[in-house]
This record gives sequence, structure tokens and C-alpha cells, in this order.
Amino acid sequence: MSLQSAVINVMEKAAIKAGRALIRDFKEVEHLQVSRKGPADFVSAADLKSEEIIKTELLLARPQFGFLLEEGGEIAPTDGNSRWIIDPLDGTTNFLHAIPHFCISIALEQNNELTAAVIYNPITDDTYWAEKGRGAFLNDTKLVVSGRKNLENSVLATGIPHKARPNHRPFLHNLMTVMPEVAGVRRFGSAALDLCYVAQGRFDGFFETDLAQWDMAAGILMVSEAGGEVTTYSGKDAMLATGEILATNKNLHGSITRLLSQAKRVEAAAQNK
Repeated sequence: MSLQSAVINVMEKAAIKAGRALIRDFKEVEHLQVSRKGPADFVSAADLKSEEIIKTELLLARPQFGFLLEEGGEIAPTDGNSRWIIDPLDGTTNFLHAIPHFCISIALEQNNELTAAVIYNPITDDTYWAEKGRGAFLNDTKLVVSGRKNLENSVLATGIPHKARPNHRPFLHNLMTVMPEVAGVRRFGSAALDLCYVAQGRFDGFFETDLAQWDMAAGILMVSEAGGEVTTYSGKDAMLATGEILATNKNLHGSITRLLSQAKRVEAAAQNK
């Protein structure tokens, strides 16, 4: 018997259908029509097509729910309290450069609380999913965050701000403070999959700023339900409001928070010179 609830089945169906379209376009990546949203921030025909497929499928299943869409903006719910938060292609730059590391991210928010999440990797055909109070899973396998307690044995992931993003210097201070304390820092180019890897125990932590809600909503629930801890750098429950996230296996949360606070003080001192 399937572990998944009706709402997860609906979300997975939409993600897989959109994922099949992405795979077809990925094979023809050199021929994609690409337009520019801003410096180094691309949107492809595949991105728009994926979003339309997901939106159509979810509307059929739950017509009263609203949407927060990366490309299509916000659509208010008719029931007043439920909306989908959707990134139809997280890792667009990877996709456009034929790097096989990208995903579809769908979260359900009800009464301002994340209640369900699906992150689908079309390349590996893996479905990560989570429900509030039920745990996090990769397909049918329950996910648990890593058990590492020492920073020197830990691998963290992050995102590097590109041309269109601000805060390059604060990021460098964060990296210079964290790097000497850990076994490694990785940058893969998909925040949603980075958060899945924290939930799966591949990464011991993930930190980034200037993220949109659709970049991290599903991943926040994934890590939380896998037994991890997710806050802002200062330990607050305001990730979606601030765009700042620190997700860890809990054991390392205090240590990394202190490192990021130290980096912030260094940055502040540099600005005051």
C-alpha cells in the first residue's frame, strides 16, 4: 500500500508530467529559445512550459487552491487559506548549460504553514516528498538527516551570488569564516535539491541568502520532517519572509549559527572602515 496521501499523489503526478517535458527539452537544450529576465538570470521556454503543466494539473485536482508561481506571479485561493508554492525548474542555469542537476519543487501552504512538499528530480526519476507530521521520504524510503556532530567532518552546501544577485562581499565573509572549520563546502546550483540532500544526510547543512519562497518552501518542510533544523542565520523562523536559510542536522546548528554571526561582525567592521 502506498505511503503517500491523496495530496502528495496529486503533487507528484503534476511534477512527473512536467518533468517529462523538461527531459525532452533538456535533450534539445542547444535549441531552446531563451529570453532574459535580468543579468545572468535566464528563463527558458522549458521553464514556462513546466509551470503551465503543473498549474493545469493542480487546478484540476484542487481548483480552490491559490498559487505562488515563479513565472506567473500570485493567484489568490478561493478557499482563503491554501496555496501552492511552485518552482517549475530549480536550477535553470544548470539546465541551460546542459548540466544534469535540476528539479521541480512544489510546496503546499495552508493557514501560513507548510503542510506538504514534493521535489522531483527528472534526471534520476526520484521523488522527494514530505508531509507535516508524517516524515520525509525519497520514493518509499524514509529520510533522516546525518548524525555528524563535528564541523571538521561535515560537508555543507551553499549558493554563490551571481551577477544579478547582491551581497557578494557578505557571502565571501561567510565562506571565509566557514571554510576553515569544515571538511568541504559544495555549490551545486539548486537550493531545492541541496535541501533534499540535507534531509537525506548527504549534506550536513545548507546556508544561503536572497532566496525566493519557491526556492526553499518545499525543502524547508523536507529537512524539518527528516529531523533537521531550519532557521534564518540568527535562529529565527522567518526563512520565507527574509530569503535567508540555514538548514542542518540539528547537531551542528548552533556551531554554524555562531560562525555566520562571526562573519556578520567581520562584514560590519569592514563596512565601518
